[in-house]
Amino acid sequence: MNLALTVLEITAPVFVLAAIGYAWVRLGVEYKVDFVTRLAMTLSVPCLIFTALMKTQIEPAALTALSLATVAAYGAVTLAMVVLARLAGLDMRAYVAPLIFGNTGNLGLPLALFAFGETGLGYAVVVFAIMAIWSFTFGIWLVAGRGAFGKVLREPLLWGTLLGGLFLWQGWETPRVLTRTLELIGQMAIPLMLITLGVAVARLTPGRISQAVVLSVAKLVVCVALAWAVGLWFELDKIAFGVLVLQIGTPVAVTSYLLAEKYGADAQAVAGLVVVSTVLSVFALPAMLAVLL
Repeated sequence: MNLALTVLEITAPVFVLAAIGYAWVRLGVEYKVDFVTRLAMTLSVPCLIFTALMKTQIEPAALTALSLATVAAYGAVTLAMVVLARLAGLDMRAYVAPLIFGNTGNLGLPLALFAFGETGLGYAVVVFAIMAIWSFTFGIWLVAGRGAFGKVLREPLLWGTLLGGLFLWQGWETPRVLTRTLELIGQMAIPLMLITLGVAVARLTPGRISQAVVLSVAKLVVCVALAWAVGLWFELDKIAFGVLVLQIGTPVAVTSYLLAEKYGADAQAVAGLVVVSTVLSVFALPAMLAVLL
């Protein structure tokens, strides 16, 4: 029960902030999605990712131990989701990236800390960093379509992630004044993303919700199964194994919706996946942790 309440406490702000965006639209107040998306993806989210990676304390051994397993797991998940999308006749630009990438940051990191302690948090950061690099390169290529390579190179999300990983690896830190400034800018990211998500949910149709339920369940089953298999194959220790399965099994990240909105993919479909998979995680994550602990 305590674990279920903890998961609910972590996910509840997602629904509260999304509800604000939903009510905003229903009340007929103007909300400029294009402007908010550009502000979040160009400025606040890169700062959030950079500072999160830079400030994380992690031993070199932990970084080495989990990296290969995480790369293999995301490679397997990527292949599986591409095949699933093609067999189901889904729009590749809209659906593949959300089905691959989960909310390993806002949801996965605090859950790993609660369940596995400081050691688990260190492992979770490794998974988060690798996921972020893959998401902001291959993921953007999937969503952006034609001319994606140039768009990827111009994407602040990519450079924020790479720089954060470099600072983490080298143990560097920016001057305190700059760090506080970047942290303050990054604090805008999560509220902006979630309120914008609520705006998108206000325009969802029932048919989209039904499809989102099926795909969210499929994502959960496939991701957990593949992460479990990879963890066994690499013979990870109990904590690393648990963190890998937990992180890859997290629900669809809100950044997937913002990328779809920014690059003109089907953002409404992605919004449905974010909401439904997050609701599903309230029940699925405690069950996963009960087995992993």
